[in-house]
Amino acid sequence: MSWTRGVLAVLAVCVLLLTGSAGCDSGDVGASEAGDSATPVGRLLDTADEEGRRYREVDAEHAPEVGIEVQPEADDSWDVRLTVRDFRFSPEGTAAKAVAGRGVAHLFLDGDHLTRLRGPRYRLPADLVPRGTHQLTVRLYADDDTVWAVDGEPVESTADITASEAEPTGATQPEDIEGRTVTEPATDR
Repeated sequence: MSWTRGVLAVLAVCVLLLTGSAGCDSGDVGASEAGDSATPVGRLLDTADEEGRRYREVDAEHAPEVGIEVQPEADDSWDVRLTVRDFRFSPEGTAAKAVAGRGVAHLFLDGDHLTRLRGPRYRLPADLVPRGTHQLTVRLYADDDTVWAVDGEPVESTADITASEAEPTGATQPEDIEGRTVTEPATDR
């Protein structure tokens, strides 16, 4: 009977090795994380963005989406909020490989790169937005720095923002309550 136990043990080990459920990790640097795609994602195009990053074409059905909303704040800065669909932001230190629906967002002001985002919120300082109307664009990138694209176009969204100079309010007018022009500190009478 001992030979049947040996055959059964060998058979069990073979099943575990073939199905990958032995619980052993090979420790390979390229090993997939839970939920990651083990196959290449999309198709690299010859097209590249302004900084030379190639486009990674994916089917529209499986493509990530991004929207952008910008609201002025009381301190003249801008609250930038991104909405994403079929996309999740990668934390700092993520391996530089393309995984379906994962990566970072890059923010551009009038075509100039501002920052890389690893989350859906950003505070745009007022001093970066001169007076006038500007375009703020968000574009999605895979972790390998390729641009997510659909039909040869980058996955991005743009919002117009208009910055104006602050106008004086009643509290900042150059006259005091007696009608005098304030050029020096008032004295008590």
